[in-house]
Amino acid sequence: MSNSIELKDIHWLVDMVQNIDVGLVVLELDLKVKVWNGFMENHSGLIAAHVIDKDLTELFEELPVTWLKQKINSVCLLKNKAFTTWEQRPFVFKFKSYRQITSSAEFMYQNVTFLPLTDIVGNVTQVCMIIYDVTDVALNKQAFQEANGKLEKLSQIDRLTNLYNHEHWRECCAKEYKRQTRTKQPASLIMFDIDHFKKVNDNYGHPFGDEVIIGVAECLRNNMRETDLAGRYGGEEFTLLLVDTNLENAKLVAERLRIAIEELPFKYQNTPVKVTISLGIAEITSNIPDYKAWIKMADLGLYIAKDTGRNKIGISEH
Repeated sequence: MSNSIELKDIHWLVDMVQNIDVGLVVLELDLKVKVWNGFMENHSGLIAAHVIDKDLTELFEELPVTWLKQKINSVCLLKNKAFTTWEQRPFVFKFKSYRQITSSAEFMYQNVTFLPLTDIVGNVTQVCMIIYDVTDVALNKQAFQEANGKLEKLSQIDRLTNLYNHEHWRECCAKEYKRQTRTKQPASLIMFDIDHFKKVNDNYGHPFGDEVIIGVAECLRNNMRETDLAGRYGGEEFTLLLVDTNLENAKLVAERLRIAIEELPFKYQNTPVKVTISLGIAEITSNIPDYKAWIKMADLGLYIAKDTGRNKIGISEH
């Protein structure tokens, strides 16, 4: 009777191993396959009869052989289980995603557990690999991270101009100040605003005022380098942080920007509307103790330009 029960137990254990919805692979220490369950058959296209006693690395050329051997050696040496997740390595076996209609994944994301299997005297003679399909978990996390990334970017951008908003630009300015003080490379800051912008809104309306702000922002983008940092500081005021740029070169950039904006062809009901800007410039020097003082110095230059006639560049002595 006991032998009959044991045979039944073996039968359902084998049946469970064969049909469980995870991959089960048992390897000899020389990487020859001893167990290859139904999950592995279904996703690899290789039946057990064609895999048993074959070298796993010869069956799957894309396997990370060096990494796999290191994992197995570690399990054998420590006689303890080991893990790898899809975030560390998206897959061990490059199986196609079997839900291609409902899933955007090209392959199956996998978590893998390595278990040491010992003989009766405690020596590790084989290693069991358990392969979990975690494609849904991976895709959901990636979608969540992508959504968070988009939200973070939206929180940094001014909606009207698509430039950095006030808060994020100040964070960038603070980082650049720290970088400059560490590297001793030059950096300059331009702050400017649209001259008599209140009159633009009063005379032509706020929708046209928005068009002017958008046009000025686009002109700013067209006259800066990819490494520079532009922002809408507030209302009609803009900022441009010029990395690796001394004061003399910043003057050239500012003058080029001033002319470009003055030449913008704004029209209201077919009537040309001239728009100009006033600019302040400040280069980081040893007299500027922090990024806030840097901004203040550029802002003082802006007020000098406005107080001395507008449509020009102002520089505060420091």
